[in-house]
Amino acid sequence: MKAMIFAAGLGTRLRPLTNDRPKALVHVQGKPLLEWAILRLQQFGYTDIVINAHHFAEQLFDFVDSIKHFELQITISHEKDQLLNTGGGLLKAASLLDSTQAILVANVDILTSLDLGVFRHYHEQQEALATLAIRKRDTSRYLLFDKAQQLVGWTNIKTGAIKLPARSVEYSAQWGFSGIQLIEPRLLSLIRQQGIFSIIDVYLNLLTSERIMGYPHDADFWLDVGKPESLRVAEEQWENY
Repeated sequence: MKAMIFAAGLGTRLRPLTNDRPKALVHVQGKPLLEWAILRLQQFGYTDIVINAHHFAEQLFDFVDSIKHFELQITISHEKDQLLNTGGGLLKAASLLDSTQAILVANVDILTSLDLGVFRHYHEQQEALATLAIRKRDTSRYLLFDKAQQLVGWTNIKTGAIKLPARSVEYSAQWGFSGIQLIEPRLLSLIRQQGIFSIIDVYLNLLTSERIMGYPHDADFWLDVGKPESLRVAEEQWENY
């Protein structure tokens, strides 16, 4: 099975730790975030992993060379000229993600106990183009889902912006995106954007014609370790999972 780890970000919220390394190589309990992500994928049977790189990319190349004993196929998609955001990064890596099965895509700075096997089973049952792990949490940007957990829109509660594609929706609930998703390979051929763009914008463009589902997982441990205070929590709690 194939997976992609988004690891190209600048890690601005983690400065000064990221002044001399990529966010993916910041440590939690003695291991880089990237190593935790790879070990988690390996635990659930993922053997072919693509990692995107930009900030201090050469360090990521060196790290991947150092973990050949993991016996995985690991390839780096080098966003050398510019950081492409999640959608642009996925599109650039498309040639490396050829697969007949759903591809798991995850942010490197997420630590979670989410059962990736159960998550995949749910995705397959829903026959969705994509399934996004979601949870009730405080954030400024929310995904909107109907009663069947199908994506219907997006909102930014700070700015009041809302994107609700033309379609009758009697009910919608706000959920925070967990930074983990399963996508069908054909999604890559449906992307019409170019350059720098978010994968969420891709979903919003497709949701009137495709099935984009949410997978609630509030019972799981979940932590965005993209900021120093979260790193401190991770040091205290992650070993329990």
